[in-house]
Amino acid sequence: MILSKKRLLNWSLFFLLGTVAGCATYQNKVANARNSLQSGSFETALSELKPLANSEDNDQLVYLLDYAVALQISGDIPASNKVFIKADRLADSLDFHSVSKLAGSLALSQEMVQYKGDTFEKIFINAYLAMNFLELGKLDDALVEARRINEKYLKYRADEDKQYSLNPFSKYLSAVIWEASRNYDDAYIAFADTYKIAPNTPGIEADLIRSSKLARRMDSYKGWKKSFPHITEDANWYNQRQGELVLIFQQGWGPRKNAPFGEKFPTLESVYNRTQAAKIEVNNLSELTKKVYDVGDAALKTLREDQGILMAKHLAGLATKAVLSDQIRQKNEALGSLAWIAMNLADRADLRQWSTLPSSIQIARVNLPPGKYSVNIQGIDNSGVNTSESRVIESIEIKPGQKKFIVWRSLK
Repeated sequence: MILSKKRLLNWSLFFLLGTVAGCATYQNKVANARNSLQSGSFETALSELKPLANSEDNDQLVYLLDYAVALQISGDIPASNKVFIKADRLADSLDFHSVSKLAGSLALSQEMVQYKGDTFEKIFINAYLAMNFLELGKLDDALVEARRINEKYLKYRADEDKQYSLNPFSKYLSAVIWEASRNYDDAYIAFADTYKIAPNTPGIEADLIRSSKLARRMDSYKGWKKSFPHITEDANWYNQRQGELVLIFQQGWGPRKNAPFGEKFPTLESVYNRTQAAKIEVNNLSELTKKVYDVGDAALKTLREDQGILMAKHLAGLATKAVLSDQIRQKNEALGSLAWIAMNLADRADLRQWSTLPSSIQIARVNLPPGKYSVNIQGIDNSGVNTSESRVIESIEIKPGQKKFIVWRSLK
């Protein structure tokens, strides 16, 4: 590749400006907003994330995702949905790299490449939309997102993505939504898919037995009964008047990307979360949440899977930098040396991630007859001791045969 003198000088200026102006990493830009969310200063967090989310650049998707979660946490569910829908559309459109941006990333940093999101993150967008609609009591809209989850699941499974990246929580959530709408066959299929991805999902054995019988798939029902002889059927599973309260608990903060001592490749650092589970108390019944998806584990496995790709790009980048700086050096030796230094200073680990995701997703399901109830939800630490986080719902009504959903997030 031969560059004109003018273009060489432009490249050099671009390198120097990029080095000086691009000091703040993604993690630096969102750290204060996350701290504000944790301390309950929601307006401060939203004011910091909103302009980042509205900026149409390579990082827009990741900021849209963080902003949408911040809106959900603050209680503005309709606004959260609008941002998630925008993020979903943007993620769908980012299936290709710009050649010029890719070349630039080799010369400078992977941060120059458009952020497209990991597979489990893309599926999570629709899971969040579904949770928001369930919180608003809009079951039909949640069903639309269940269909989107299924479409993405089929696409990524066809692309042979790893099991952990297929986000079994999203598939499980879609099953519960189908069941709530009494689409029992679709519910059974989704529960069966969940079992294929994550056979250790708590309660999945009972879900398969119940849903296969409700779907009138008697051969499957008999097969699951034989496979899980330790599961005792509950008559309430098939009582069309019986209701259910479903708590979807987003626990804590997931791990964050870091690059200590100027490392070129990111690592994941865990975040301390005192609240490890939630206990829901209603009608003299008490139920602890059970983990259905470890977000941190999925992020770690995804990063490990990407290490080989990151290493290959880094080596290719070194070669590109050497060629460019040599071409500049042939015109101006001092400027060529300066360009080499600038390019390597600008080459840093890509720390972008959907960092407002929780550490895990947990579920608690309580069968209840129709009626009005008060609900108390309490955060629990590893020792089973109550933490300072809680939520009280003075009155919630469950109608005959209805599933009622509560979505709650711990932040400490």
